[in-house]
Amino acid sequence: MLAEILEQPAVLQRTIDAEREKMTRLGDFLRQKDIDLIVIAARGSSDNAALFGRYLLEMTTGIPVSLSAPSVYTLYNAKLRLNRALVIGVSQSGEGVDINLVLERAKDAGAFTVGITNEAESTMARLADETLLIHAGREKSVAATKTYTGQMLHFYMLAAAIGDKRIDYYRIPELTEKALELRPAVEEMVQRYAFMENCVVVGRGVNYGNSYELALKLMETCYVVAERFSSADFFHGPLAIVERRFPVILFGPAGVTEAGNIDLLKRLKELHADCLSITNSSEIASLSARSLALPSDIDEILTPIPFVVPAQMFAAYLSVAKGLDPDAPRSLTKVTKTI
Repeated sequence: MLAEILEQPAVLQRTIDAEREKMTRLGDFLRQKDIDLIVIAARGSSDNAALFGRYLLEMTTGIPVSLSAPSVYTLYNAKLRLNRALVIGVSQSGEGVDINLVLERAKDAGAFTVGITNEAESTMARLADETLLIHAGREKSVAATKTYTGQMLHFYMLAAAIGDKRIDYYRIPELTEKALELRPAVEEMVQRYAFMENCVVVGRGVNYGNSYELALKLMETCYVVAERFSSADFFHGPLAIVERRFPVILFGPAGVTEAGNIDLLKRLKELHADCLSITNSSEIASLSARSLALPSDIDEILTPIPFVVPAQMFAAYLSVAKGLDPDAPRSLTKVTKTI
């Protein structure tokens, strides 16, 4: 897992170089279509990348984005009107049976379909009208890392191609390299959490998907019961679970979500929670018991990938500190096929 985390700057740059021209052509084509809905279908870590994609695409295109419920197709056999929709399937293996069925049904309903996958010869790549490849090479660890950030990168590239907002996604490999410099700090910090059994992970806006992803990583590699919330939702009931020294991990970028995160941290401080923040805001860092600090000049829209990298390292090192193998979690396999 750690080796694949360290590969991410190169994977991201390779993906940009290989897919940029294709994405430009796809963007030109999609701009000419009368699309009034985007639907994203995914499971697991891919679904967490899709949650990020939903925020980003709505912010940059103005088109409503829905996260598909695959069971609507696979179990309830519903037929949806998608003739003016762009439907995106996301799967690192490209072999998710239910996700591919969503793409197949969407094509039958008249939608234009796109697959985001790491496998050029997969079922998804054959089914989709257009395939966006993550050039990650083989991902051996059960816990997805480089394919997760590769999927996120494709949402950045797609948003830049079809949206109206400038996105400097070409900076992401460099920012990811910078995030890897936190490795010694993360390795030292996890020792404090070696006996952690429960925690809450909090994010908002473009980092909301990261809260789901870190919670998943902590559950699958460290066997920690990790809940995840929007910092806004956390005030509506879940705050009641917090007591002295209860671990809360916050994705807290400088920007539009900063004020709300500061309000939450002030309340958590009153409750004597143990707050760890991944942040580039000096105020958020000062209100946290511990923080992993990234450069302050990163635009909030570009923070999700560099912010998730120290989170991935945290899960990997914590797993080792607990005497576990992060590459081979119990009861799990790399490719999960559900219907």
